[in-house]
Amino acid sequence: MIMNPSVYHHALIEMTANELPIPETRLNFVDELDQAQIRHLQQETAQAYGMTPFFQDKLKSGANAIKLAIIPPGRFEMGSTPDEYGHQAMEAPRHLTIIRQPFAIGVYPVLAEEFEQFRQDTEWFLRPELIWHSERYPVINIRIEDIRLYLGWLSAQTGHTYRLPTEAEWEYAARAGTTTPFHCGNDASCKEVHFNPLFPYKENHEKRRWYLPRCLPSVKASEAGIRAANAWGLHDMHGNVWEFTSSHWSRSHFGANRDGSPSRGDDPYWYVTKGGSWFDPATLARSAARKKRYLDEMDTNLGFRVVREL
Repeated sequence: MIMNPSVYHHALIEMTANELPIPETRLNFVDELDQAQIRHLQQETAQAYGMTPFFQDKLKSGANAIKLAIIPPGRFEMGSTPDEYGHQAMEAPRHLTIIRQPFAIGVYPVLAEEFEQFRQDTEWFLRPELIWHSERYPVINIRIEDIRLYLGWLSAQTGHTYRLPTEAEWEYAARAGTTTPFHCGNDASCKEVHFNPLFPYKENHEKRRWYLPRCLPSVKASEAGIRAANAWGLHDMHGNVWEFTSSHWSRSHFGANRDGSPSRGDDPYWYVTKGGSWFDPATLARSAARKKRYLDEMDTNLGFRVVREL
């Protein structure tokens, strides 16, 4: 049963801080909402918090921090089924997951120019032998420990809690109410997602022996935000760079907790990354796709996105 977004809005306003997170019976199953309803739900949630759907906190210098989008709470089906092309056993079983607490997430992966503010303020050491982006390209070649330092700095600068998204939060935000492999549908071209065009989705699914790539292969990530956003206004959730989550690696979704919290058997030395990249085939850019990365790993196709708690 779909809860009318306006009814949800009034229910959210009536909840006190002690009553949050919202009970499951009062949460929408977002997979049943159309894209207009998804956007309306986001607007209603922002209004309930006295905010706009998109906002930026201020740094101590007075400069704007990261651009954020508010994500409503809700229920959704996480993972994929064997009939989805590109499905891997690590994405199964598909299961109901509940996001009880609204949150804000970066509209883009953290940009090099945003990380540069941290670097200059803290004198964080930039290793000269590594490839480094600038301006509005995703920041790359940083470790989990560096991410933690950045999040601590950003939290202190703004007075709000910033952290990495959980795997469940990331996939919920990426899907924006969709159940298809990509937020844009059952296929995605390199015009919509920055993946390796030598390994497209539909053409490989159809096992075509010959096809012309629709884009030229790239040797690096692209500028963030140049491709269409999903219904919640998030860019680059598919492709461009893999994104670290705070979730430790598990071999599958067996035993997954319904609230997306860590389950037993998670590996403390490996983390779940999501989203695929410019270097990888389109199948790895699907919402359900996941890849493990070591806690000390750095790569030219690996970045991150922040969550800001409301």
